[in-house]
Amino acid sequence: MAPSDRLGAPRTGISRREAIVAMASAGVLSLAGCSATTGRTEPPSQSPTPDTPSQPSSPDHSSPGLEKWVAEVPHPSVLDPVGTKNGNPYYEVEMREVEQQIHPDLPPTTVWGYDGQYPGPTIEAQQGEPVSVRWENKLPDEHLLPVDETIHSSKVAYDTTGVRVVTHLHGGNVEHTSDGKPKAWFTRDFEQTGPKFEKKDYYYVNDQSPATLWYHDHSLGITRLNVYAGLAGLYLLRNDHEESLGLPSGEYEIPLVLQDRSFNDDGSLFYPTGDSDTDNDSEKPDPSIVPQFFGDTSVVNGKAWPRLSVDPRKYRFRILNGSNCRFYNLKLFEYDESTGTTRTGGPPFTLVGNDGGLLASPITIEDRLEIGTGKRADVVVDFSDYSGQTLLLHNNAVAPYRGPDINSGDQQPLPEVMLVDVASVDVDDPNQVPSTLTDVPDIPVNSVDEERYLPMTMSSDDYGRPLHLLGSDAESSPHKLYDPVTETPNLNDTEIWSFANLTGVSHPMHLHLVHFQVLGRQPYSEYDPESETIDVESLEAPAPEEAGWNDIVTANPGEVTHVIVHFGEFEGLFNDQIGWYMWHCHMLEHEDHDMMRPFRVLPDSGENTRE
Repeated sequence: MAPSDRLGAPRTGISRREAIVAMASAGVLSLAGCSATTGRTEPPSQSPTPDTPSQPSSPDHSSPGLEKWVAEVPHPSVLDPVGTKNGNPYYEVEMREVEQQIHPDLPPTTVWGYDGQYPGPTIEAQQGEPVSVRWENKLPDEHLLPVDETIHSSKVAYDTTGVRVVTHLHGGNVEHTSDGKPKAWFTRDFEQTGPKFEKKDYYYVNDQSPATLWYHDHSLGITRLNVYAGLAGLYLLRNDHEESLGLPSGEYEIPLVLQDRSFNDDGSLFYPTGDSDTDNDSEKPDPSIVPQFFGDTSVVNGKAWPRLSVDPRKYRFRILNGSNCRFYNLKLFEYDESTGTTRTGGPPFTLVGNDGGLLASPITIEDRLEIGTGKRADVVVDFSDYSGQTLLLHNNAVAPYRGPDINSGDQQPLPEVMLVDVASVDVDDPNQVPSTLTDVPDIPVNSVDEERYLPMTMSSDDYGRPLHLLGSDAESSPHKLYDPVTETPNLNDTEIWSFANLTGVSHPMHLHLVHFQVLGRQPYSEYDPESETIDVESLEAPAPEEAGWNDIVTANPGEVTHVIVHFGEFEGLFNDQIGWYMWHCHMLEHEDHDMMRPFRVLPDSGENTRE
């Protein structure tokens, strides 16, 4: 059968269109308040003035009032290997509970940190040079935050002695036994391990393009809590070509981990124990998972409401959205700190890299830079025309993002992210942004072996709580995490994954193992799931920040978002891996609560043998 003949082929007696009609008639479609053409329209702007009261992360909680722009943005340290294993660098990283001064006006906050730091230290590796890492659990027996033991209660050992953790290298093209599967967890000193645990030392082959990767906890049912407690850090993969481009480096290359947090008066992290806005709250567990979390305090590199000092020259920023659920639409403005008001727009972002590495050519973002949860943006900013000025990094993304609450007054925005102080000095700036960065070959659409229709739907669990689920064209109903796998590509297959968002909010969809290219979007009303081909030319083009290689894509309500992915080595990039991996929404509350599914890469022959 020719590849084009296989696009959109139904796999059961019920067609995909019949399945959609059935879901719609059952009330699964929850597009209340959302247009079918939400697209990438600009959300309503919010005032960037710092005197605007913070929105509470919970109807019953607001963080203590903190003076903004006091602490300086710290630079995460770079981790050194402790030795070698099989001739390659070997790291040992302890997860520990520590106290950290997140704001001068707060008592020290108890957090969990890799190597005792929040965020964790940066690991720097070279393309083609494998490393091994032993992630060591030295955390206390009791969790720092309230644990809802009803989440995956039949599969999770909530009676374990100690806290469960497992580290996932996000964006890593790695063997499945080192991927950090949710059920590969382990407790303190590996005393107890999960059913998918296979090894203590993870092996990262680093046979992929230089990129801004990151590592974070992925333990089943408590990922949202472990990451919120502090278990995340950056992993920068480099090579000689990238270093020859003349981009800013050394002290002029700064990682920025953007997160939102909420605090109690004693400095401790606040995380809600339930959603008090839902009906029949008395019937819900206590504590109970919330549909999403939005903090009311901006935290950058572990400091609340910080400021960054720079010289009037070019800087390279490795930006990570490490928040649980919050999206960012970023723009720099000139800022008058005495009045707390913005003036004209500041310098633009020059995007040089994405999730999976360098772009073919730099892209100037004249307006807003969207960064979904879990995504990275590698940007250069030239401050040379702003000597002596203060700039505000402003965010106008509503929360929930592009959801039905946009016009209901229930948004939880976080407009101010940090200040940037540009020094009044004369400096030499030898750095440049060349017009050509690297070769990014397009994955040809005419090489596609399979097109997968993947609906995203709404339901409710046994306690009446909102439940976001993922479906497939193999079944007429959506699936939970433990349902049989429905996505089984063969090694060296090329596929189109079409995410049809039938819910009321945007979802950042993440595939482990692979990087993909965004083909574009179309209104759900215009999508024909029975069509054998996708007319790429008719799609709404990807946003500028979606160029190149991605491992997360934003699927907006009322739209079908199409990505093309190759499983295995492609044009000298990436490497061949088979085995079990995950795909899921990267809103952590959603992935913890069943918006996550396995996929399995089979050998070339398609032989269904267990790895």
